[in-house]
Amino acid sequence: MFVRNCWYVAGWDNDVGDEGFLSRTIINVPLVFWRDAAGKVIALEDRCCHRGAKLSMGRKENGGDCVRCMYHGLVFDRTGQCISAPAQDRLPPQAKVRSFPIVESHRWIWIWMGNPDRADESLIPDTRWLDHPEWRSQDGYLHYDVNYLLIADNLLDFSHLPFLHPTTVGGSTDYASVLPKVERGERGVRLTKWVKGTQPPAYSAKYANYPEGALVDRWMYYDFLAPGVLLMDSGMMPAGTGGNVEHRESALAFRGCQALTPETETSTHYFFAHPHNFLIDRPEVTKEIHAGIVHAFEEDRQMITSQQQNIELDPSFKMVPLGIDAALSQFRWVVDKLIREEQPS
Repeated sequence: MFVRNCWYVAGWDNDVGDEGFLSRTIINVPLVFWRDAAGKVIALEDRCCHRGAKLSMGRKENGGDCVRCMYHGLVFDRTGQCISAPAQDRLPPQAKVRSFPIVESHRWIWIWMGNPDRADESLIPDTRWLDHPEWRSQDGYLHYDVNYLLIADNLLDFSHLPFLHPTTVGGSTDYASVLPKVERGERGVRLTKWVKGTQPPAYSAKYANYPEGALVDRWMYYDFLAPGVLLMDSGMMPAGTGGNVEHRESALAFRGCQALTPETETSTHYFFAHPHNFLIDRPEVTKEIHAGIVHAFEEDRQMITSQQQNIELDPSFKMVPLGIDAALSQFRWVVDKLIREEQPS
């Protein structure tokens, strides 16, 4: 089951162009996206009410306000109502498909999958770093053949970094020995972690102006919000200065933005970017950082996919919780609570 009354990331803004359609499934619902003449994104269920054909195989009409199904010619307006059908003088009122609230904010297209009357734009997380002039990043997307909660577990337990990602974001093993502070909120969890006097991770050490072999203080603050959005403030500064805002000018900082959007119970869309605020006039640095992050995420994908395969072999398997799993348990509690609240009394 999925949370429905929430905003999911449907794609990057450039995933939906001025021409054509984007077809994408979210929480088992096939969706079609396109832009009208004014450039506004429209989203309907990608399933004609007549015979279930894909509207994304159709064509835009009426200046982009409508889509025609190219199986039997039905025309649907932006609200999903069928307004025309060949040889039909009268159209039944049930000749319609679902429409969905859409908001574009800081490069991401957000879609509300639940009751449209409850679509609250104030619940859209702040991802301003994706298009902020003082930060740089590249768009990222991966498709996982796993349940989204397994990816959420991975993102909520960074003690795996030194072991699964030793050559990229990992750093030394002492990073895994420091447990984060975990705080649960109404719609997610917040984790806070400082590791003092540790080796810098390889993916950022080469950009620092620190003496060779110097230790650093690493910080990581991040919110993981339902249904699956991670907003992370992380970085490092010279050892002994951690926690002192006066030394932020000597810090290398990142603002990770990641979103898990379930496709089905066993597949997930993963949108991500890793904005940085240093050397922003050097595109090759942004490209290198992005490549390093993609490499690490591919390592995650291989491990989590094997995990999903093992679980499917024995659905009765029960995971043994450890102390490092506190954030995982708290987040799953929040998700379960939101799902329960949506169920009929």
